[in-house]
Amino acid sequence: MLELFHNVNIDWMGKRKFFIAISIFIMIAGLISAIGRQLMPGGTESFNLGVDFKGGTVVTAKFRQPPTVDEIRTKLQGVGITDAVIQETNKPDEFLIKIPLLESQETAANTQNTEQGQTDEKAQVNKGRNTVKSALDAFGKEAEGQATLDSTPDASYKIIGTDSVGAIAGSQLRNQAVAATLLGLVGILLFIAFRYDWTYAAGAVIAVFHDVLMVLAFFSVFQWEINLTVIAAILTIVGFSVNDSIVIFDRIRENLGFNRTDSLFKITNDSINQTLSRTIITSGLVLLSVLALVLFGGEVLRSFSLALLVGVTLGTYSTVAIASPIAIWWQDKLGAAKMKATTPTTEGGGSDTMASASRRSVKRRSAAR
Repeated sequence: MLELFHNVNIDWMGKRKFFIAISIFIMIAGLISAIGRQLMPGGTESFNLGVDFKGGTVVTAKFRQPPTVDEIRTKLQGVGITDAVIQETNKPDEFLIKIPLLESQETAANTQNTEQGQTDEKAQVNKGRNTVKSALDAFGKEAEGQATLDSTPDASYKIIGTDSVGAIAGSQLRNQAVAATLLGLVGILLFIAFRYDWTYAAGAVIAVFHDVLMVLAFFSVFQWEINLTVIAAILTIVGFSVNDSIVIFDRIRENLGFNRTDSLFKITNDSINQTLSRTIITSGLVLLSVLALVLFGGEVLRSFSLALLVGVTLGTYSTVAIASPIAIWWQDKLGAAKMKATTPTTEGGGSDTMASASRRSVKRRSAAR
């Protein structure tokens, strides 16, 4: 295996309190941002939710000479729509344009019953359609009514469909996203507990929670838009973070078989240092790819690439600063509890003794090669 560093001797475990303090600071900043935005008079939502979660209007437009996505986005920004989602379809001359809810005074005042709600929904669709039409008119005339582009030679485009994504659909998508993330974490917890030890499982899952909370903190502070691609990025971050943790855990377990006299703190430091080259090479290559997406991916992939950039960076950091210290802390406490239950208390006992007792008391399985 290619090694960038040789004979590394960094005391990662000794700096664990500093690393944990950084994480707590960022998460508190995100919490203050999320709560403060709602409590302030005239404040905004905690997160900048996209059309997929808040609801909105979907307009399907067909063009005689298809413009680029950036050109359509520029025209929409000209009429005040800054967070539109524009997607190409399987037909090169058709585009799906999703815009957020545009509440008028009439629709904001009337939400009393189902019939009125249906009327409001139609009003939302019409208002969204008219707003998109005013933006697309910059490309030329629309083929209105029953006319088509073929029957109207001087027309440049035609809106062939409008639909709405209501608040109920947005709520369902949000709940499904949360459920998918939690189920994934439960599966990870059970697998690592079975394959390694439950102490390792606790460290890995807490580190994953840490990564997700940190990403959400950044999205709240900077008000980056959260859409379904961000959920996909978070699930990717979960897998990436766990994979990185497993590599270190496997090296810790391997070193435990060779060093029966060293403390878990020293073995953990050695294991992190021994896998440092692998961690930097793997994470560095991923970060280069993600950075390219951030710089050149365009607006469609902006939220996705930002989530990956923050998540991969923090996922690599949490493997060293969060997962390993928590796993070793649990084993240290487990060793102390075992000693108190089986042996008299002696003076001079320290973390090295408790760590060694923990190492002996935890059942281990051989690694599959």
